[in-house]
Amino acid sequence: MYNFNAQKATAACIEWIREWFENNGKGCNAIVGISGGKDSSVVAALCCAALGKDRVFGVLMPAGEQFDIDCSYQLVNHLGIDFVTINVGSTIDALKEAVGEQLGTLTAQSVQNIPPRIRMATLYAVSQSKNGRVANTCNLSEDWVGYSTRYGDAAGDFSPLSHFTVAEVKQIGRYLGLPENLVEKVPIDGLCGKTDEDNLGFTYAELDAYIREGIEPEPSKKERIDRLHKINLFKLRFMDCFKYSSEEENV
Repeated sequence: MYNFNAQKATAACIEWIREWFENNGKGCNAIVGISGGKDSSVVAALCCAALGKDRVFGVLMPAGEQFDIDCSYQLVNHLGIDFVTINVGSTIDALKEAVGEQLGTLTAQSVQNIPPRIRMATLYAVSQSKNGRVANTCNLSEDWVGYSTRYGDAAGDFSPLSHFTVAEVKQIGRYLGLPENLVEKVPIDGLCGKTDEDNLGFTYAELDAYIREGIEPEPSKKERIDRLHKINLFKLRFMDCFKYSSEEENV
C-alpha cells in the first residue's frame, strides 16, 4: 500500500521553492493565477510558506461572470496576499471574433483553449510588471493524461506540483491548513461547463491509483488513460527541435 507523507513532502517542496528563487529570481515575487481550486490554492500557500506572503501576488482572471469567484477571494483573504482582478472576458471574445472572421469558424477545441492562453499572457504581463516569476499550477495526474493547455495553464517558470497526484495535492492542502471547501472543490475546467472527470471519462482516484500503485481500472478506462498519456507526452517536453551539426558539412 502506497503511503504519502504530506508533512515531509510539503517541507521538501517549500525548501525547493526557496532554492529555486534563490537561483532563478533572487528577491522576485511568485505570481500565481488564482482559480479558487485546490491546485492554485496549494501553490499559493506553498509559496507563502517558502517566501512569505509579501512576495506572493495573486491574479484573478474571470472571463466575464465567474460563478465560483468567491472561492478565489476566499483563498487570497485566507492567505493575506495582495492580488488583482483582471477580467479577460472581452479579450477572449475579441480574439475569437478576429480569428473566426478570418477562418469562418472555430473548432470547439480552439474555443476552449483560447481562454487559458489569454490568462497565461495576462500572468506574464503582471509578472514582468511586478518583478515576478510565474507559478505553474498543474499536477501529475493532469499532466499524465495531457489535461492542460500547452502555452496556457501548462506554462510557467516553476512548478511545485508536477510530481504530486491529485490525492497528494489534497493532503498537502490539508496539511497547510487550507479551507476544506477549497481542497475538495470539484475540479471544473471553466471552459465547457463539465467537470474534469466528466471530460476525462475516469476519476482522479482511478488515475492516481494507476499511476502510484499500478492498480488498473477497467480495461476501457485503462486503454483511454494509456492512449491519452502517450499522445500528450509532447506537452511535457521542451519544443522538439531539429539537431543540426555543422560537422556533417565538413565530412
